[in-house]
Amino acid sequence: MTEASDAAQADHALKAKHRAMWALGDYASVASHVIHDLGGELVRECGIRQGDSVLDVAAGSGNAAIPAALLGADVVACDLTPELLEVGRHLASVRGARVDWREADAEHLPFADGEFDTVMSCVGVMFAPHHQQAADELVRVCRPGGTVGLINWTPEGFIGQMFTAMRPYVPPPPPGAQPAPLWGDPEHVHTLFGDRVTDVDARRQRLRVDRFVRPQDFREFFKACYGPTIAAYRFVSGDPERVAALDAALDDLAARHLTDGAMDWEYLMVTAHRTAA
Repeated sequence: MTEASDAAQADHALKAKHRAMWALGDYASVASHVIHDLGGELVRECGIRQGDSVLDVAAGSGNAAIPAALLGADVVACDLTPELLEVGRHLASVRGARVDWREADAEHLPFADGEFDTVMSCVGVMFAPHHQQAADELVRVCRPGGTVGLINWTPEGFIGQMFTAMRPYVPPPPPGAQPAPLWGDPEHVHTLFGDRVTDVDARRQRLRVDRFVRPQDFREFFKACYGPTIAAYRFVSGDPERVAALDAALDDLAARHLTDGAMDWEYLMVTAHRTAA
């Protein structure tokens, strides 16, 4: 077996694990009931208008794709996880939004060079394990002069801290895989895109989350609905002491951020234009 085929098999296995993880629980509830406002915010920042061709990468259940389609844009929503696309189809149908749903890997997008006016991702592409490959694809499928728009959780914000808190309770990442919250570091994003984009606007912003009254409310919701958290609990399920320690770590994190039943979750909003060819 050649080195190239070994690498391809390893990548296939890694993506299968990612696909299975995001199919766990009920991510659509997270998107619809906790971070709903982010999708529309990204669409506004990208300046999407009727008739624009738009690609939503790692679209999940369509948190950004559906608002873009409701503006009259021609939207393709792609994701690695078919279960999320199925939920997105239903939600789009209910809201009367026309979206083309496609199963696709963010690191190997099945679209032509320069095919879209806007390429966006709302806390999605950041979870592709190989950041440079994903960034290269975002730029490749955007037309010269078109817009690349991203919302990513920051390393220092609540979700970035949650992944840090869960790190001792999950398997070590495979070689070459990078931490998702790095996409929330402006310098990292600048390095990924380089001089292939211009007019870069990267701003730290906060999402007000008032769904969880007590720390335990947050923990139980994410334990039931959010794929990475479910995967962490499954990994330590045979060790009651580690399960209790993970409970305590998430409760402590939420307690430090909750004030009068609300939290502020920091994210990085990035918009840029692809340089002319």
